[in-house]
Amino acid sequence: MDQKRFLITGGSQGIGAALVTLARKAGHRVVFTGRHDDTIGQVVGETGAFGLRADSSSGDDNQKTVEVCTQQMGGVDVLVNNAASWYDAAIGELDLDAMRRLFDTNVFGMVDLTNRVVPLMKAQTPEGGDIVNIASTSGTKGRKLGTAYAASKWAVRGISQCWQAELRPHSIRVISICPSEVQTRWGGRTGRNNPNKLYAVDIAATIMAALNMPSRALWPELSVFATNPWKEE
Repeated sequence: MDQKRFLITGGSQGIGAALVTLARKAGHRVVFTGRHDDTIGQVVGETGAFGLRADSSSGDDNQKTVEVCTQQMGGVDVLVNNAASWYDAAIGELDLDAMRRLFDTNVFGMVDLTNRVVPLMKAQTPEGGDIVNIASTSGTKGRKLGTAYAASKWAVRGISQCWQAELRPHSIRVISICPSEVQTRWGGRTGRNNPNKLYAVDIAATIMAALNMPSRALWPELSVFATNPWKEE
């Protein structure tokens, strides 16, 4: 893959930070967003990427993000919609305001930012671009307490399929990635140190592999599972 201009949301920790690292090591230019100055600064220091404090659920922040990409890189070749939130609750106890906030980030924020980036990519035809949406295996099957989160990731998968149909004629690939459980501190969860489960770098490497496919080829959706998460050392 020739040098590309990456925009990665939620790039200050977890999968996003791992992807910033791999993209920079491969020689690509990267702008990433995050919501915490300390983690943004750490990734900037480690990778040399351009970090921006922004919340993808905010239209104003998304507009600022696109403007920064234009100023810093002259455009966007690869958009990775990685920013996401988490909310679990039992039916009968769901807080609909919390569910709406989750959808603002996981679904509507993704759509809003992509809505702003796609015209830039269309203007680059025949080069086009790539859009990677981070869904989840929770968006492929139901689970206990997963009404809000799983529904948001089902939406990401469905939206990705709509965009594939719309954007393939413009040489823009849309790829939906569905990770299984990944050992990050995302959602405030700690103590997840099973060395046989997935790590953020595994998902980042999967994304880079999909992007490295010949431009005439598209992997529309990829699910990623740990090979043997039950293994005992």
